[in-house]
Amino acid sequence: MNKNLKNSLLASAIVTALGLSACVKQSDTVAVTKSTPASQSAEISVVISSEQSLTALYLQAKQSLFKQRALSATMYGLSEQDVGQDVSSKMELYGSENEAKLRAELLSISNKIAGIKLEGDNITAKNNQQVMAGLTRYFAGEPNFTVGFIDTWMGLSPFIVNQINGPLIDIPRIMQNDQPITTEQQALDYIARLGSFDRLANSIIEKQAFDAGQNWLPPKVTLQGAIKYLKGFTSVPAEQHTFVSVFSDKIDKIDSLNAEQKQALIKQVISKVSQVVYPAYQSVQKASEQLLAKSRDESGIWAQPNGSDYYQDAIKQLGDSELTPSEIHQIGLGEVARISVAMDTILQQQGYKQGSVGERMVALNEEPRFLYEDSTAGREKLLSDINGYITEMTIKMAPVFKTTPSYQVEVKAFPVEVQDGAPGGQYTSPAVDGSKPGIYWINLRDMKANPKFGLKTLTYHEANPGHHWQIALNLDQAELPFLRRIAPYNAYAEGWALYSEQVAFELGMYENDPFGNLGRLQAELFRAVRLVVDTGLHDKRWTREQAISYMSEQTGTAESDVIAEIERYMAWPGQALGYKLGMLKILSLREQAEKRLGDNFDLAEFHDVVLLNGAVPMAVLARNVNHWLASKS
Repeated sequence: MNKNLKNSLLASAIVTALGLSACVKQSDTVAVTKSTPASQSAEISVVISSEQSLTALYLQAKQSLFKQRALSATMYGLSEQDVGQDVSSKMELYGSENEAKLRAELLSISNKIAGIKLEGDNITAKNNQQVMAGLTRYFAGEPNFTVGFIDTWMGLSPFIVNQINGPLIDIPRIMQNDQPITTEQQALDYIARLGSFDRLANSIIEKQAFDAGQNWLPPKVTLQGAIKYLKGFTSVPAEQHTFVSVFSDKIDKIDSLNAEQKQALIKQVISKVSQVVYPAYQSVQKASEQLLAKSRDESGIWAQPNGSDYYQDAIKQLGDSELTPSEIHQIGLGEVARISVAMDTILQQQGYKQGSVGERMVALNEEPRFLYEDSTAGREKLLSDINGYITEMTIKMAPVFKTTPSYQVEVKAFPVEVQDGAPGGQYTSPAVDGSKPGIYWINLRDMKANPKFGLKTLTYHEANPGHHWQIALNLDQAELPFLRRIAPYNAYAEGWALYSEQVAFELGMYENDPFGNLGRLQAELFRAVRLVVDTGLHDKRWTREQAISYMSEQTGTAESDVIAEIERYMAWPGQALGYKLGMLKILSLREQAEKRLGDNFDLAEFHDVVLLNGAVPMAVLARNVNHWLASKS
């Protein structure tokens, strides 16, 4: 019996034992005995320590989540052994009963993890327990709400159909980018998934209706954006769809299939897209159009039943904060004022003296010298420049980063069919086995939204030393429970990426580049503004137009980007808070370490402490830093 299978069977046995008695005291050990049929006097004694019990629960959490989120399992490159069953051809279902079952399972596991008493002072074991209890609660969502759906990145996401995420947006992207097709069986798995889109769509329609039945109704603009996407998805003939072209490209490389076999498989894909996928999308489009008449004119989550409670939990989960919305709003206003002064100084030095900071940034954004050509050649030049920035930064940052991730990063433009609702940049994780790199997605819908003076900063945020560096290093920590290796703690991950922009400045990446530094400050200002507009929308009852106006006036960002951003915050309450709140916490911990260690402070060592324990809640990060400082003393 191989080691992994043996461990899996032992874990299953432990889970079964735990399930028999949730009230067992677990501060020491639990003895489970069973008489063998071969000898009545012989007994097998399995002694389950607290750590073994926790290990079993960690496995149970992983399998509970990925059995229900088969496409996410594909995205991470998980095997049948990882998930506990083969999910390579399975489709996710989002009906209200399925969602309730998943959330109840994960909440139960979270409570069991939290309830086990660990002896000793092993900080890794304590971190694992605290983080895994938090992660399973994150994926279970707020127990008092039955609305929305569980997203393996966002946790509880409020609207199953919206313009920026959800199964009908994320699943096609995973199938096109992450699903391997290197054998005939894998090709058939892909086709089987296409054949299940009718069931997927039916489950989404049922969940949308279930939520609407509780008076949980999306903002009109969010639903309109989703309908635009759904229409666009089926706008080309089936044989020209990306599902077909991606499949054709991949099977073309399978040498074991002859031309006739390949053509037969492609015909099957075209048939599934035409007869199953397109009708599925059109059915959700029709249901969403019918819901549109009842959808809300209000922009914030406050307008939903108990929306203020929902938002406070979102602040805790996504902002990792116990602050009130009003307190966060004030922090945002203070940061906006501070950063605007720094930007004004640079603008004055460069001869831009008339108008507000935002107005001068708008004018700057119109200057041809800062814009890429709106053409195929212009887009190729932009992607080439990004790759150059990644290479340059990776060399420059080496002295202050001890550990290098094993995974690579690639740059890709968002597919045209999703770019209208997508953010300016986004990062998706590598496959665990390294078969797929991390991907930095850049939105090229509006070339004015990608001025040259802002591109370096976006790249440092999404790639190195930002999201890719952090997420890839996290995946490299093979000794951690799997859910910890992919932990999506928003304040930590986004706080780190924003902190990375400042590290780039400290490394001299903007030396003799005042406009690049202006772009960096504009990006930081953007994140400070997010604190103001997110709390404005969801707590202070701002309208969409009010939020757009404030962000445009303060940042001078391209209007297309501002509209997409504000509509994103409407669909994702609280997510925009993580950037600034997380960055401020990491900077305060670094300042604490610098004061305590003085000349002995080593920035590279500090970065290892922050990164090599994986994404964690800020309370755990503070404990890790303090533990490191104590060891240095």
